Amino acid sequence: MKLIDIDKTRYRRHLNRVLIGCALVLAAGSLLVSQTLIALFPSPSESHFHWNALGVLVTAAAVGLGLSKYRHHDYLTEVLYVWELKQSLNKITRKMRKLEAAANTGDADALQVLHYSYAGSRQLWKLDDNVIIMDELNTKQAQLDTLAAKFNVTLNVDDYDDRILKRF
Repeated sequence: MKLIDIDKTRYRRHLNRVLIGCALVLAAGSLLVSQTLIALFPSPSESHFHWNALGVLVTAAAVGLGLSKYRHHDYLTEVLYVWELKQSLNKITRKMRKLEAAANTGDADALQVLHYSYAGSRQLWKLDDNVIIMDELNTKQAQLDTLAAKFNVTLNVDDYDDRILKRF
């Protein structure tokens, strides 16, 4: 996955609208489905938990299908990009110990993956206004730059390919 610059205000506006829309559809749809089921299949015990749960499940599935169908719509471009970036960074994080160990021995692929991870994390944290630990990230980036210089490795975010992770 390539890192791209996105407009932070557009991303936040679209994300908030998508989240609010999903919540409203989930609430209204769940009520509609469960009340319809309760009216069609009344229970003498007055417990309608199973109909309410089914209403939530059906509506959640419908929301999921709707988001899946329209995931490549222009309105969701930034939201989808950030979602995919988070997935990509999570894959790297799961292998971080092995990557850091390999980077310390001069493995160019490990250095490249760490560089991508730091750049992606920096972008993600700026988009989400989560800059509390940015100093720690800058320290790690400086250490990575030192390792890259020591082993004569040129780091470029655009050279990252997630297939590299299979080695670690």
